[in-house]
Amino acid sequence: MRSMSQFGNDLYTGKTSFPFVGRRRLWFIIAAILVIGSALVPLVRPIQFSIEFTGGSQFTVSGLSNPDQLIATDAVQSVVPDATTKVTTVGDSAVRVQTDQMTSEETREVTEALADAYGVPESEVTSSFIGPTWGADVTRQSMWGLAIFLALTFLILALYFRTWKMSVAAIIGLVDVLIITIGVYALFGFEISPAAVIGFLTILSYALYDTTVVFDKIRENTSEDGEVSGRTFGESVNLAVNQTLVRSINTTVVAILPTGAILFIGALWLGAQTLTDISLSIFVGTIVAAYSTIFVAAPLYSLFRENEPAIKARDERTLAARSQARVSV
Repeated sequence: MRSMSQFGNDLYTGKTSFPFVGRRRLWFIIAAILVIGSALVPLVRPIQFSIEFTGGSQFTVSGLSNPDQLIATDAVQSVVPDATTKVTTVGDSAVRVQTDQMTSEETREVTEALADAYGVPESEVTSSFIGPTWGADVTRQSMWGLAIFLALTFLILALYFRTWKMSVAAIIGLVDVLIITIGVYALFGFEISPAAVIGFLTILSYALYDTTVVFDKIRENTSEDGEVSGRTFGESVNLAVNQTLVRSINTTVVAILPTGAILFIGALWLGAQTLTDISLSIFVGTIVAAYSTIFVAAPLYSLFRENEPAIKARDERTLAARSQARVSV
């Protein structure tokens, strides 16, 4: 059995090769299914936004020996029967209760009800209010941050690689990552919070880094296209993806190990719910980013360039020379 180093060497030399470009139609179909499926998930299970986006009231009950979530739900509904309530355990001795926006009187009564239900002094119950205007500001700033990130990404890649087609392929890959990650959030019922948005921007940065590494190798390989290299443009792109495959896998594994530890050990096992949003977005997004670079962005760039007259002519000469060599043999 080949070692990992031998496997990587075979990929680099072309002895072993996976058809990332040659079977791009299959990868594009799979990508389209994932994107369309992720986009349709919110129609079946609406995306849950945190209180920072929607506005509302929040209560935190501390000093509990039994942080039972049902107790909090019953206490809130005893005051406001039709209130939408979300209860989260914070550590081992506190619960956080998020509700619809309440009046000052309702807030006071809910505070008293929570204190009585859990048997703690009212001083252990803190309340806060987030208005709809503040939530709208958070939403607007998040969208602006995403738009600015994508615009700068397009500009910087176009300047660095000296072709807008690489920028377009990279942006499509980033959007693919974003849609699928948000789809996973909606599918499993996780809410999108400011921490999750930070996680989204983080994984987009990671996806951009991975794409840049692969595209840089593609640029190096395709600069030798034609009769000299003996490869077509698509073959040069495919070779570059294979040459960087082991690096992409290693980088992805190294990235998901700490975030996976935070997610599964810290958030899900130890109950540190405040870490769930950002760790989940980074964990899922990192895996999707690695897939998107290899199966979407790189093959898409090859598709964009192959029909250019100069490249098409060189590919035809390369294939003709290859056929002639086989006939001669």
